[in-house]
Amino acid sequence: MQFDDVILGRRSIRGYKPDPVPRALIEEIIGLAMRAPSSMNSQPWNFYVITGEPLNRIRAGNTERMVAGVPQSREFRIGQPFAGAHRERQVQVAKQLFSAMGIARDDKDKRLDWVLRGFRQFDAPVCIIVTYDRALDGSDDTPFDCGAVTNALVNAAWSRGLGAVINSQGIMQSPVVREHAGIADDQVIMKSIALGWPDHDFPANAVVSERKPVKEATVFVGFED
Repeated sequence: MQFDDVILGRRSIRGYKPDPVPRALIEEIIGLAMRAPSSMNSQPWNFYVITGEPLNRIRAGNTERMVAGVPQSREFRIGQPFAGAHRERQVQVAKQLFSAMGIARDDKDKRLDWVLRGFRQFDAPVCIIVTYDRALDGSDDTPFDCGAVTNALVNAAWSRGLGAVINSQGIMQSPVVREHAGIADDQVIMKSIALGWPDHDFPANAVVSERKPVKEATVFVGFED
């Protein structure tokens, strides 16, 4: 693929084929991703790549605890709920997804099933947990770098025919993730990425989220035109 094809073609994939993803291919993708910009070359990121029975145990633990009402325990700061334009965009993409999946506003069972898919890592065959070195906790550059490498990773995956979706649902119950992924104490859990071969018959995979126009996001200073 050409660079533009990857950037313009990539979308979040929420439905996957059960086919396994070769370890060598994942290593290749991560190697490409780690060429992402890094503040002063600090490279704070690490990756825990999980599949098979350990991933099934994480899915089960996440789901059971959330359904039981166990408070979420994300390790990276959440911030305040979205409001204003940010909330409107969040609602808009949810409407797109629910429309594609045929989920009515008052269908509580289907809405709950959709939420639980997130806690199951969207039933993807692979989950990548992005962590950063605890020694850097509190540095603003660190999450910036982790965001850069995560963006590079999902784009590299797309260029190889794989789909991915960056999410937080899969790490809401951090004790479960730590136990079954064997995450070291010197790491902070930041994000998770569901990864696998896209199921092109899954309706939500056709959804392309909208982006605000360049003129709305950009201020040009010192240009003549």
